[in-house]
This record gives sequence, C-alpha cells and structure tokens, in this order.
Amino acid sequence: MRSKIQNDFKARGTALKELIANFKNHGKVLGDGERNTIKLFELDEITINVKSFKRPNLLNRIVYRYFRKSKAERSYTYANMLLEKGIGTPQPIAYFENSDLLGLKDSYYLSRHLDYDLTYRELVHEPMYPDHENILRQFTAFTWKLHQNRVLFKDHSPGNTLIVKEREGYAFYLVDLNRMEFKPLTFEERIRNFARLTPKKEMVAVMSDEYAKLTGEDYEKIYDLMWELTSKFQEKYHRKVRLKQKYLFWRRRP
Repeated sequence: MRSKIQNDFKARGTALKELIANFKNHGKVLGDGERNTIKLFELDEITINVKSFKRPNLLNRIVYRYFRKSKAERSYTYANMLLEKGIGTPQPIAYFENSDLLGLKDSYYLSRHLDYDLTYRELVHEPMYPDHENILRQFTAFTWKLHQNRVLFKDHSPGNTLIVKEREGYAFYLVDLNRMEFKPLTFEERIRNFARLTPKKEMVAVMSDEYAKLTGEDYEKIYDLMWELTSKFQEKYHRKVRLKQKYLFWRRRP
C-alpha cells in the first residue's frame, strides 16, 4: 500500500489504514455514485469522508501505477494547492493506493466531511430558493476567484460545489477534485468554465452580469459566448443521453 497522510493526522495513521482495510464492510454509504463509492466513518469524534475510486481498466491500471498520478493522489494534491490559494475545499486528510506488479488496483481519497446547506443544483431545480440571485452572484464571484488564481476546475458542474450559509454571505467548497489545471486562462476558457452549470437562460444572464462587473468586460460579449457554449454543451449532453438509452438499455438498473 502506498499512502500520504497530512501531518495533523499522522498519529492516527494506523486507524486510517484500518478504515481502508475495512472499507467494503463498514462505514455509511453517502449518495448512490455509479462509478465511485463514498462512505463516512467516525474517528475520534471526526467524520471522515472516504472516496473509493472505481477500479481502472487494464490499461489505466498500468498508466496510474507507472506513468501518471492516480485520481486519489491528484485529489489530495489539488486540495492542498487550493487551500494554499485560499480556495475552499474540505480538509484533505490522506490518500491510499493498493497496487500489484500489473498496476493500480484501488485508490482512496480521505477528507474531513463537510456539512453543507446546498449545492448549485438546488439553484437550478428550485428557482424560488431563498436568496437565489444573491447566492448565484456570490457563486459567480467564487468562480472568478478560481480564474484569478489560475485554477481551471474541469468538473465545474452542479453537484461539485458545496455551499454553506454563513452569518454574512456564503462559503463555497470544491469537491471531486481530480480533474484540474493550474495555468493562466484565456477569456474563452473562463467563460467555457460556466457551460456545464445550468440550461436556464435567466441564470446565465445573472452570471454574465456579475462576471462582467468583476472583470470589466462587456456584458453582451460575456452573455453571448456563455449562452452559446452552454447551448452546445446541453445539445451534446442530451445527444449522449439519447444514445445511451438507445444502445445501452441492457445496462439499466432494474
């Protein structure tokens, strides 16, 4: 087993290894992920969120063992990089990998579980959600902060930002961290980063307005591009769903 544990948790290293060893038979399942499994464990009055990544195919087993960092290691590394930049994400604790000569078998990312009030998804499905526009504008400012810090969060989708209501405003925390780039972003890359969030024009209009205020760019320029990229993503997404329904019907759950 290969692992790395945050300094604050090294004294609990043996207990963390036991969590991984007993992952299949213990812990409370969180959500119903089809690819990955997330479970919660209690340790010294701390709730630990353990994400078990789906076992990779044969080629990726070799790639992740010898040529590229695993999703678990990338999640751990990126979480620490985000915190160094003052960007919210649940506190990283450790990652673990099990390998053999053939390659990576399984991997786990551990973080401190965060209780949250909502995700962006609630804003999409509940247009009357309390303080809806204010949350959306603050979320846009959070995304702008990512871009200013040269962070391209490739999985910027409705369920991957946890939102916590605070006494003054809202705090935002990124999850599902294994797909990121850290680099200066072009204008189009910045606007494309909003494309997966919502199919609703009125939400795109609010985000475009707030992003224009933050950047000094022309609102119409931002809105036209954001809606164009959003529409293209939605078309591609729904086409993919239709193809899956047509050709992969045998894989549907009973």
